[in-house]
Amino acid sequence: MRRYLIGAAFAAAMVPGVAAAEDCGEVTITEMNWASSAIITHIAKFLMEQGYGCTVSTVPSSTTPSLVSVAETGKPDIVTELWINGAPAYQELQDAGKIITATDVLADGGREGWWVPQYLVDEHPELATIDGVLANPDLLGRRFHNCPDGWACKNTNSDLATNFGLVDAGYEIFLHGSGETLASSIASAYENKEPWIGYYWSPDPLLAKYKMVEVDLGVEYDHEVFTCAANADCTAEGVSSWPVGPVKTVVTTDFAEREPDIAELMKNMSYKNADVLDFLDWMENNKATYEETAVYFLTSRQDIWSTWINDAAKENLAALLK
Repeated sequence: MRRYLIGAAFAAAMVPGVAAAEDCGEVTITEMNWASSAIITHIAKFLMEQGYGCTVSTVPSSTTPSLVSVAETGKPDIVTELWINGAPAYQELQDAGKIITATDVLADGGREGWWVPQYLVDEHPELATIDGVLANPDLLGRRFHNCPDGWACKNTNSDLATNFGLVDAGYEIFLHGSGETLASSIASAYENKEPWIGYYWSPDPLLAKYKMVEVDLGVEYDHEVFTCAANADCTAEGVSSWPVGPVKTVVTTDFAEREPDIAELMKNMSYKNADVLDFLDWMENNKATYEETAVYFLTSRQDIWSTWINDAAKENLAALLK
């Protein structure tokens, strides 16, 4: 019932003609293949279409392919929730003047790393350290769960897993086919109290639901090693911890010049991690789609998004701001 009421409020705001189409042209924006980014994209899409009169197309993508596309074609216009620690092309494109960083879309940054379930650490505290991981492959199922192909973290994990000695210790580096299967492997292991070790990130509803412990890798962050590890054309020879990750929204330079009002909107669209965890938790609890979760945010958190938009957009979106 709650979702129905939210959907009705969302539909009421989508009255034809609330924004003049000539106010804004066509916009392309990434819909990355993980939940928080996809929801943030649908929030932005609604505000652009209903507040600014844009015609918005979402582009299914992930970190590396999105930047390759920008480099080769200048599209999409907007790339959101870009975890730049695992994206060497980001700095190259910015230095070349092809993109502009709009904002830290996750204001607190993101946490990335290697995780094991809390129930395993409770029984075997040594598994919270890299030395314990290396010494006990049987306790962790001899499988390291890596990122899907197309995610820059796949390259980082592959190099670091080898250099830390996981391969020599007998671990298989298992490449997941999608973010969904990576997430479901954690859920399945947790429900059955089975071994699990692999890469994951926060904020994410999975780590709110299933208590995980980040493995202490025993070393400081090494920028040179980490940058090389993230690059598919560079094989890292050292080891590094994962830093707190800057998570950005970028726009192409051409787009910022063509649509300055939308570039300003994207500059303002920044979320505290607690707010992201809130709408991700709502999505999980309500078995909602990305679009429905965007509706939840738009109808419940006007206090946040109303500060992002200009006066003309506020007038167009007045039905949601009552």
